Amino acid sequence: MNKKQFGCIMALLVFLLCISLLCNFVLAFRGSHLSGSMVGPAPRFEEATVVDGTGPGKIAQISLRGIISSSESGSVGETMVDDLKIQLQQATDDKDVKAIVLYVDSPGGEVTASDMIYDAVTRARAQKPVVVYMGSLAASGGYYVSCGGSYLMANDTSLTGSIGVIIETFNYENLLGKIGLQSIVFKSGQFKDMLNGARDMTPEEKTYVQNLVMQTYGKFVGIVARERHIPEDQLRAGIADGRVISGRDALDDKLIDGLGQIEDAYQQARKLGNAPDAPVVRYEQSMGFGRLLRRLTGRSESSKVQIELPGALGTQLEEGRLYLLPSFFAQ
Repeated sequence: MNKKQFGCIMALLVFLLCISLLCNFVLAFRGSHLSGSMVGPAPRFEEATVVDGTGPGKIAQISLRGIISSSESGSVGETMVDDLKIQLQQATDDKDVKAIVLYVDSPGGEVTASDMIYDAVTRARAQKPVVVYMGSLAASGGYYVSCGGSYLMANDTSLTGSIGVIIETFNYENLLGKIGLQSIVFKSGQFKDMLNGARDMTPEEKTYVQNLVMQTYGKFVGIVARERHIPEDQLRAGIADGRVISGRDALDDKLIDGLGQIEDAYQQARKLGNAPDAPVVRYEQSMGFGRLLRRLTGRSESSKVQIELPGALGTQLEEGRLYLLPSFFAQ
């Protein structure tokens, strides 16, 4: 073996040793993080300037895109819900941030996840103005979250509304019969398997599930009535029947406060925050060592769900969960 070959082998061994040490460090980091023995600073997002400004202060833009789900991994927090809460808290704690623009482009999603984000938005609103701008779609859970803002704005062509709740299951009893299979269930109570697709639902089960849906619907309508100052009985008798409406119709029905482009939302935030010439910054994921750790530990970096066709969404919904979604997204 010549010196050149020996040098190559040693370099390879050093490289493998470094990889091994890094992997051990990652495993130790994860273990200490899960056990709670490692306490570090609160996670933060970096800032990227969207619109330049010459005045003091700044406007923070936060984006909510895709299906709202507590099962979707976050880029900084554990879930996308955590990411939104972290960003809202960061903007609230930053004394230089005079107002927040929440860009919503979402068809909705899980009831509880939507409610958690709505609560975080209202908490931020109590400290600073929150202007909500609706993109192509801010329906059902997307509108639920939007109601937490100080001022709601949409484009003429935005789709919003869809005030309603949906839950679905599948009945495959006939399919099982065709292939010679039969479901056998042992249960502790009559409602324990009420969404079992291997049999028809009983009238009592249908009544129970419908009451559960209407209970959640009642909370949704109550929030819209309170936030938009519209009588609840008027909502129930009209626009709160699950229909999706345009931004123009939403303005006529008092579900939003104004129409415009995202630049108009920035201007409104500057106005409400008394910062007429403030720059606009967008929160982005840090490019630091934490991001490398997420890659090595298999954590997803994206908190977005790309939607190509409404029909493709069905595989992403979990059977038996309550959703705030337009009906055509739940097929």
